[in-house]
Amino acid sequence: MKQQITMLFFLFTLVASAQTGFDLNSLVPEEPAIRKGVLDNGLTYYIRHNEEPKNRASFYIIQNVGALLEEDNQDGLAHFLEHMAFNGTEHFEGKGILNTLEKHGVAFGRNINAYTAFNETVYNLSEVPTTHEGLVDTCLLILHDWSDFLLLQEDEIDLERGVISEEWRTRRNANFRMLRQWLPVVLKDSKWAERDIIGDTTVIKYHDPATLRQFYHDWYRTDLQAIAVVGDIDVDEIEQKVKTLFSTIEPIQNPKERPTFKVPDHEETYYVLATDDEATQSQINIYILDENKDGQKKTYADLRDSYITSLYNAMASMRIQELLQKGTPPFVSGRTGRGGLVRGYDAYSISVTANTNEEAKALEAIMIETERIKTHGFGEGELERAKTNLLTNMENRFKERDKISNDRYAREYAQNYLVKEPVPGIETEYQFAREVIPTITVDEISAKAKEWIKTENRAIVITGPTDAEHLSEEEAKSIIAKVEAMEIDPYEDTVSGESLISEELEGAEIVDTKKLEDFDAVEWTLANNVKVIYRHADYEKDNVSLLAFSKGGASLWCDEYVPSADMTPTFMNAYGVGDFDAIALQKMLTGKKVSLSPTIGSLTEGFNGSTTPKDFETMMQLTYLYFEQPRFDEEAHNALMSRYMAFVANMEKDPAKIMQDSMSFIMADYHPRVRPMNTEYLQDVKFEEIQQIYHDRIQDAGDFTFFIVGNIDEETAKTMAQKYLGSLADSEREENWKDHGIRSPEGLTKKVISVPLTTPKANVNVRYENDMDYTQESILAIKVLEGILDLRFTETVREDEGGTYGVGIGSGVSQYPVSKGSMRILFDCDPVRADELKSIIYREIDRVVAEGPSAIDFDKTIKNLLKDREQAREHNSFWLSSLYNYYFNGINSADPANYEEILEKMSRQDIQKFAADFFDDADLIDVVFVPSSL
Repeated sequence: MKQQITMLFFLFTLVASAQTGFDLNSLVPEEPAIRKGVLDNGLTYYIRHNEEPKNRASFYIIQNVGALLEEDNQDGLAHFLEHMAFNGTEHFEGKGILNTLEKHGVAFGRNINAYTAFNETVYNLSEVPTTHEGLVDTCLLILHDWSDFLLLQEDEIDLERGVISEEWRTRRNANFRMLRQWLPVVLKDSKWAERDIIGDTTVIKYHDPATLRQFYHDWYRTDLQAIAVVGDIDVDEIEQKVKTLFSTIEPIQNPKERPTFKVPDHEETYYVLATDDEATQSQINIYILDENKDGQKKTYADLRDSYITSLYNAMASMRIQELLQKGTPPFVSGRTGRGGLVRGYDAYSISVTANTNEEAKALEAIMIETERIKTHGFGEGELERAKTNLLTNMENRFKERDKISNDRYAREYAQNYLVKEPVPGIETEYQFAREVIPTITVDEISAKAKEWIKTENRAIVITGPTDAEHLSEEEAKSIIAKVEAMEIDPYEDTVSGESLISEELEGAEIVDTKKLEDFDAVEWTLANNVKVIYRHADYEKDNVSLLAFSKGGASLWCDEYVPSADMTPTFMNAYGVGDFDAIALQKMLTGKKVSLSPTIGSLTEGFNGSTTPKDFETMMQLTYLYFEQPRFDEEAHNALMSRYMAFVANMEKDPAKIMQDSMSFIMADYHPRVRPMNTEYLQDVKFEEIQQIYHDRIQDAGDFTFFIVGNIDEETAKTMAQKYLGSLADSEREENWKDHGIRSPEGLTKKVISVPLTTPKANVNVRYENDMDYTQESILAIKVLEGILDLRFTETVREDEGGTYGVGIGSGVSQYPVSKGSMRILFDCDPVRADELKSIIYREIDRVVAEGPSAIDFDKTIKNLLKDREQAREHNSFWLSSLYNYYFNGINSADPANYEEILEKMSRQDIQKFAADFFDDADLIDVVFVPSSL
């Protein structure tokens, strides 16, 4: 039998190869644009010229080293070592790396970062300007130091113990704690069962620095390292620099063997119940493990297999979505499909989120859908739609190939180095996909279900609240056996309709045209009073965006209608549009890359949409339908409502939700229009009210302003606007939003609120608000102040004190309904240190007010804002948001006089004065959430 199967596969391979012109047995080649090499010391390098973004480059060092390589006395030190890479190297002592790069606008966190996983540690320096002489060399030197020249000084190690302990505290939520209960069962008797990456707090706090240095010596070595440099650079020049600089690193003598890790096979089905007091959802996950080809070079046959998996998952997902649209769904959400789990292993996962105390019903329902696929497979219609959508997405990637970011390429090269993921380039892959995807048959994909869904290497995982009813091992296995013995009918595929709009549309003439010279755009006014602003933008070549707004929003409805108004856009997306319910619409849009959603905010209503040039008319058709033929589907409404009800049923147990709701109440001074998402809120969301609100808000197109920005020519945009937007009804209303007086409390509001917390931590919130003129000067000044304080808080609260994993800070200026500036600061910490660390926040604010920012912090912040602005200007989205801002807020933010010139003229004294004016007499909210046990 084995010989027969092998011969059949051989014959199939020959046939498929002949059909496609690709030899499926040959290795997938690496894209010619990649310059790849291996130095004598074993270090691998990837270099590529790319201009997304222009005048920028990203620098990565990929260490084939992670938590699985730790000994028990090193538990957590792979991650600890990642932190230490930013705390002193041979050429950059202390915070030298951060200080050097931040002076050039390269920000810690967003541009300078790293991650540690079970099997790898990857560092990145992203969006580094390449126009500054010597900065590229500096980044190469940083990678060089990260390879073999960390200082690992004892005082720096001791300072970082606190930061990592606080990261441990911040990450210990219900999902993480349950993961640590179930992962050791799914990956039983493997090294994965023993490690959790962040590690043991005893090791973090008390390990001997020599233990960390030993881990570094053993594993950070050139034969386990690769670097990737991608960006607007000269490849030949960089390659020579890499060879010169990195070849001097000596390879480790008598290196330890780098082990690979296995999960033992098992015939029995494992079971584990993982619960937590703070868990809010009951979930059932069945994992069926299979070894994959990580670490092996891939052939075209492997690439073809990956498409089979993608098609399988897409079709299975569509069936689950369809099930959730009907009647009373048997679960909140579900999935059945194949994907990666850990390095070396894929898993077929059958996952379902159950309604409260209905795990049996949920498991049976998801198993029936899984068994339906296994027994009957998929249909031809399903497969053709999935193929079309997959090829459409690949076509979009191909057309946007010159907009693939430096970081995306670098991450691809990291996977190539770590697990030998192929990197053929989008040109080769798209050509291959176009030829091979049509050869994939429905029988071929359907057979995968029988191959993947089996009893070997299977584990049943149930997670949820401690006080909920959960399936026992016997009950779960009994349900699976029951479904396997059922007679299950095949899936019935239905497709309705041939076109979105059947009637002829009259359209409307353009009655006024106005050039917008500052934006290189044009404004058209149609005969029905619809205003359309068009700008051609082709930085993203396969993209066209649509945005629309009209004043009014939920503010024009009284308090009791707020829940229905807030939820109207969500439910409208579930209803479908015109003659098509949501599933039929999705099928109707097969092969089209288009999205459009109505929006209703507190002050405005409108639309957000995006598409490709070839599908632009489809987006315009949908816009017409959402105005003139909205659909209200009570069955879909009830189905989605039941899922929402199940979702919020236990949310009161989630400390993050409790804190978020509390802050919302406090910041709005307990205004009745501000309500938490809970059962009572959802009970006030009424189907009839949604119809009323939608019909009231999404009508009178003459009160709407539409923006069309993207790679669509002016004549086409004009024609489509006249036809579809010109056919919209105009009721000649004149509306504006209504101010309901939602304001922050005046003066000082100070509270300490107790919250049930399994992992003791304090959550500190400080929020300032003050009257502020809505000007571009104010908008930029508060962003500069935010950036400066971010640097100060990172240096003091995180680095000097080791008091938190990070201080979050955000600011903004709003014009409507009243002109206000605000700033919010928040962080987690040890409850014992909350007051002490909060006092540092106030101290640093007072210092900026009294002394002004330091020249270094001011310069870093200005450079970062200018760098980000330079990158943003290229993109289509920049022009869309700039036009919207101009029409809604009255400011031309695209004008250099309103951005670059303001920042370039700004001084430290300006920020000092701004800070003094803002913080002086500002309304202040000071709230600390602490564990109830304290």
